[in-house]
Amino acid sequence: MSEKKQSIISASPKARKFARELGADIYQIHGSQREGRVSEDDIRSFIKASLSEKVTKKQAIVTQEYDHSEFGEVDIQPIPRIKKIARPHLVKSWTEIPHVTQHDEVDITEMEQFRNSLRDIHTGEIVKTTPLSFIIRALVKALIDFPIFNSSLDIANEKIILKKYFHIGIAVDTPHGLMVPKIRDADRKDINTISSDLKRVSEACKNLKIDKKEFFGGSMTISSLGGIGGSFFTPIINQPEVAILGVGRSEVKQVFIGGKFETRTMLPLSLSYDHRIIDGADGARFCKHLRESLGKDFAYKLAI
Repeated sequence: MSEKKQSIISASPKARKFARELGADIYQIHGSQREGRVSEDDIRSFIKASLSEKVTKKQAIVTQEYDHSEFGEVDIQPIPRIKKIARPHLVKSWTEIPHVTQHDEVDITEMEQFRNSLRDIHTGEIVKTTPLSFIIRALVKALIDFPIFNSSLDIANEKIILKKYFHIGIAVDTPHGLMVPKIRDADRKDINTISSDLKRVSEACKNLKIDKKEFFGGSMTISSLGGIGGSFFTPIINQPEVAILGVGRSEVKQVFIGGKFETRTMLPLSLSYDHRIIDGADGARFCKHLRESLGKDFAYKLAI
């Protein structure tokens, strides 16, 4: 190797030895330190990227070995624009965040009785309010008492950003793909206002008439499958948030209470959180708080 090439790369003898031991060509590595000096961390990153590239190429060869049409009729369609936009965001969240998902069931019997009894004070007509409005109020109460769930991580500066606002993201299923607009300042709104906001943002998403900014600046997201079905699942955290609440479909069950079985309405919840800053004890306490807010304490009545 020529003296000229040798002088191009700046690295310590220890780093050069480390590269040789790993079989890495130090002249292909971009140094991140001053004046392009190559560090051991640069070598590790280079090796990791190289291995990842090899795996990706190998997978591509396997998937392209046979064309799908060789096995029967196929219909090839473009990936919807919204799904293409969401794809890298979901992959980034799943690969970067150590997810933990905690499952729980909440007794919402009294809440449902109360919700179905609501009437307009002027006309006496029944007021239709989605259970999601009550869940949002309960979630806000939990975020107030557990501020770590209403935060974001600043990894570069090793800081935690604790938010003083309460903007709840709602996963909306649309013909264009999943969108997550925010219910702004949910802590300042009653059940009826939240219900109206839910209808407004849902329609705006379905008609593609919502501002892009409404998808950012959230506290925590709710992903509800209650209208479709199913119980427990593992929702992916909507980065840069640190937690997400999955809501399944409520079900009438026989529950053993006080030595006898009672018919109760049970709501399945799935709480995913970032284990880098939230541990299992925090998750358990957060779920307990939600159970109490949506259960027999009738705290949701105060929000009307």
